[in-house]
Amino acid sequence: MSYKARTRRRLLLIVGAVSVVSPAAAPVEIQHPDFTGIWSSATATPLERPARLKDKEFFTPKEAAEWEKLMAAENEDAPPRATSKSVGTYNAAFREFGSHVVKTLRTSIITDPPDGRIPALTPAAADEKRRRQQLLRHPTSVTHLGLQDRCLIFPTAVPPMIPYSYNSNYQIVQTNNTLIIHVEMIHDTRIIPLDGRPHLPPSIRLWMGDSVGHWEGTTLVVDTTNFNDGGGFYGDAGGMYGWDRNLHVVERFSRLDADTILYRFEVDDPTAYTRPWKGEQTIQRASGPIYEYACHEGNSAVPSLLSGPGEVPSARNSN
Repeated sequence: MSYKARTRRRLLLIVGAVSVVSPAAAPVEIQHPDFTGIWSSATATPLERPARLKDKEFFTPKEAAEWEKLMAAENEDAPPRATSKSVGTYNAAFREFGSHVVKTLRTSIITDPPDGRIPALTPAAADEKRRRQQLLRHPTSVTHLGLQDRCLIFPTAVPPMIPYSYNSNYQIVQTNNTLIIHVEMIHDTRIIPLDGRPHLPPSIRLWMGDSVGHWEGTTLVVDTTNFNDGGGFYGDAGGMYGWDRNLHVVERFSRLDADTILYRFEVDDPTAYTRPWKGEQTIQRASGPIYEYACHEGNSAVPSLLSGPGEVPSARNSN
């Protein structure tokens, strides 16, 4: 037997032995993280980067501590706003502002555009927002009132899960093929299949959209489409941002540590915004419990707003 033949034989024997011990075709099972638990997205980090922070993308630890003290001072016992055009609101008693910045020390939740600001609305969306705001100020029909006043939907339930000034709490239940996100605000629930199924047909439109998920390594990716036309109307459901039936959101959940979820999202809505935008925040484990948000129980806001004389206060102030 030649040297070349003997060498080839030895290599075949080695490969065969390795295959017996560790077959090349055997899949490597990835242990997916379990997101089950109660979580809070409340944070001292603003959604958009304030002008005073300019191009500063990250805090130093010292700057983060100073910012947290500043936000605590601004939020402490914040009185309800009262002007000649508004009767104010009791909501200040229920505020749950976050006391800490996100663990990544970002200066804003918005990461793209680089200035940390939500992009401008398209001209058509801006016109729609003005129209909606006018109806909110002078409603003559129940359909003119904000979606939250009608207890239909609230932005904390709709992806992306951007924190609000209170009730920014979620209970997650995870199984082998489903992720369930129960939202404290107006007690909505997202049921996200992880079994590879496609989105619903385009003819089916939902308040929170149709979410389907899959794993990319240890990161859970959730893709949401199929929103209905009533989902946002550019600001009336909370006022921070808006969306329409063309909203497409991609969320990424991963574990930063045992008590922290790193939550990243991408928003694309070509009829609402002049460009896509992205964000990132850390969501902390909370002790709970999740409380029932009985939105319509004892709610006199709708008849009061429609029957009140003169200028009607902002619908956002009436939960």
